[in-house]
Amino acid sequence: MPDFLYDGKLYYNPVEFAMNHIGGTWKMPILWRLNKQVMRYSALKKYLPHISHKMLTTQLRELEKHGFISRMVYPVVPPHVEYSITEKGRRVIPVIETIRAFGRELMDELGIQEGKQVS
Repeated sequence: MPDFLYDGKLYYNPVEFAMNHIGGTWKMPILWRLNKQVMRYSALKKYLPHISHKMLTTQLRELEKHGFISRMVYPVVPPHVEYSITEKGRRVIPVIETIRAFGRELMDELGIQEGKQVS
């Protein structure tokens, strides 16, 4: 496939393009959580304790920019903000399920149990 430009960035293939939108450590876990329910920022932070506030804010903004989640601000004091997954975001869930299953298979092959340290 030929290279292509999108939003000022050069991409070499569709996988790179997709991973730019949903890849990294935090975007898929955020989408996974929002697939089940609408959540406020504090609830997302609670379910993802290892993410910094700056990173969570950045990832939420990028997911919103690309149309995977929506942000609803309620005009109250203090502001009440809720995040929800969009239909576009729901299309990513089967991809996440496949990657998750593959990750579990790799863990099983290596004898890794969640929550246990392996050297």
